[in-house]
Amino acid sequence: MKERSKDGIHAAWILLPILLGWELIVVLAQIPVYILPAPSQVIFSLTTRLPEFTHAALITGGEALAGLILGFITGAATALGLGIWPRLERSIMTIAIFIKSTPIVAVAPLLTIWFGFGILPKIIITGLMTFFPVLVNVLSGLHAADPALLDVFHSWKASRREILWYVRIPAAAPYVFAALKVSGPLAFIGAVVAEWTGASGGLGRTMWMAYTNLNLPILFAAVSLLAGLGMLLFSGLTLLEKKMVFWMNPET
Repeated sequence: MKERSKDGIHAAWILLPILLGWELIVVLAQIPVYILPAPSQVIFSLTTRLPEFTHAALITGGEALAGLILGFITGAATALGLGIWPRLERSIMTIAIFIKSTPIVAVAPLLTIWFGFGILPKIIITGLMTFFPVLVNVLSGLHAADPALLDVFHSWKASRREILWYVRIPAAAPYVFAALKVSGPLAFIGAVVAEWTGASGGLGRTMWMAYTNLNLPILFAAVSLLAGLGMLLFSGLTLLEKKMVFWMNPET
């Protein structure tokens, strides 16, 4: 706890001069608000419309978490399947790379047309963005098992499922959290991109409406809130990693 508090203090000391410098530049240079708002204007917009921003953040956060869960389950299950049937790895990875290489901005409108303006296309798009990092990291973790331990299990004539459960999955645990920490912020990006193609609420819709009206204080407030949600999720995953993967950090 003390280390996290110190990190927060250090971050505040770095961020505060940046915000003060930003404020001074806007005021002294008399930059119009529709070009670059001052931090004070962004904070004012956020506080005066806090209920609206809170509701939008809950919508986007729910979509991001649901998509992250979908992408994690799909990616981890695929990696585990490849751990049991390694001969399928080349063909499955080819399909996965094809999915990853497809621009999500091009796919989002199609999913919105097919599934409507509800929450389902947002979850699917977010799941597509988080699927590949989970697959690659978990598969790398399965391959990172101790060769000596694998030799012992092979000498005991253990089955592939036994080796996967008792050797490969424990070795992959740190990689699982690495995948989650990479995919977590991507989940919010996927949710926002999906909301841009059509949504009745959420931070993405708030940002789009602010952009079309050149209301930059609202736009910056939504972006700041989105970044804060991503940082909060990353910090939560880091804390969960320290609690669960205890053999990596004996002092925790």
